[in-house]
Amino acid sequence: MPYADENPESLALVNRYVKPGRRYLKLGGPMSRMTEPERAEFIRDLGEAAAAITPRELTILLEGGWRERKTAAWLIAVARRTEFRERLGDLLLASEVCFAGTAYCVTFATFATPADADLLVAYLDRYLRRPDLYYDQPAAIGALLHLDDKLRADRAARFLAEDGLWHQWIDGPPRKEHHGTPDNYRKGIIQHCGFVDESAEHLPARKR
Repeated sequence: MPYADENPESLALVNRYVKPGRRYLKLGGPMSRMTEPERAEFIRDLGEAAAAITPRELTILLEGGWRERKTAAWLIAVARRTEFRERLGDLLLASEVCFAGTAYCVTFATFATPADADLLVAYLDRYLRRPDLYYDQPAAIGALLHLDDKLRADRAARFLAEDGLWHQWIDGPPRKEHHGTPDNYRKGIIQHCGFVDESAEHLPARKR
């Protein structure tokens, strides 16, 4: 499948940051299934890439397809580039491509401020009202629960109430089969944030 933007500069960035070692496929859940040597190398390389990439290059990747956007979001999270918060919020709310939304949620969970919780709440307010769409609702509720723990807040409660939007979304139509619990999604986000933090150990001190 071709990449969304095939101009030479974009392709060069894809070849440098997205494709090495099939990084775009391994970010997220597959990282937990690596052997320890594979994981250590992957995390080190991710931290070094996050340090090397420039804001302009990240902006270009965020204009690409799901592979570019997913990878850029992880690099943004590792380098704590909070200046991209609103851009990622817009991309999450637009939900234009698949597979990237969880990466945005991981980034907000990593930044861990009330502003990040606001973006997750906005997403859930919109997309939990659409039971016909199975997008990134699980990652968003998991990230919001994680932020509630960190910020000593309770913003997920209204979504998870017995008659709340989460249950309305789960029950459909169509009904979602084999879905996990919100707490399972929270634990998944925590694991991803752990990968981000480990990768950040490979940043130069000035970028931490």
